[in-house]
Amino acid sequence: MDWDQFYVPYQQTVTELKVKLRGLRNQYEKDGKNSPIEFVTGRVKSQASIEEKIVRRHLDEARLSLDLQDIAGVRIMTKYVEEIYTVVELLRGRTDFQILEERDYVMNAKPSGYRSYHMVIEYPVQMYSGEKKVLAEIQVRTVAMNVWATIEHDLRYKHGDELPKQIAEQLTVLADRNFEWDQRVSEIRAAE
Repeated sequence: MDWDQFYVPYQQTVTELKVKLRGLRNQYEKDGKNSPIEFVTGRVKSQASIEEKIVRRHLDEARLSLDLQDIAGVRIMTKYVEEIYTVVELLRGRTDFQILEERDYVMNAKPSGYRSYHMVIEYPVQMYSGEKKVLAEIQVRTVAMNVWATIEHDLRYKHGDELPKQIAEQLTVLADRNFEWDQRVSEIRAAE
């Protein structure tokens, strides 16, 4: 497989989505309004990570663009939990991509304690050879949820993707406390 060629539409997807979503944030600021988008990040999954998934999930290289929905990934961070759903509604209203799937891990946390709102989208990229539809994942979460997820991911990576039970349990407790903190901050904001 020519990885350089394979990555082109995914890199373009991430770049374009980051520009568009940061542009949304800027529009709020120019109008003197509080943006529900605190900041936006994006990445294209590494070749090593894709190759590991090919082996682990017995994937066909010819079907990667269909079987891996998160090769292109964008994260939108918010300050408050309720802003997650404001952003989700903004995304649902867009006409420049199609939402294929939504998963709400904010109100329905994973057993690990992980919380985020996930959307799988089909994004049309304009290539010199014509339009190519690319699958991408958009995650929307609070800054606090992002800190927890980043630390959990780092620890999981250091332990070979399988966390010792005691560490996993401690992280779940911290995730619950983190969400409680997020909710209290939202309550304080609502009381203003």
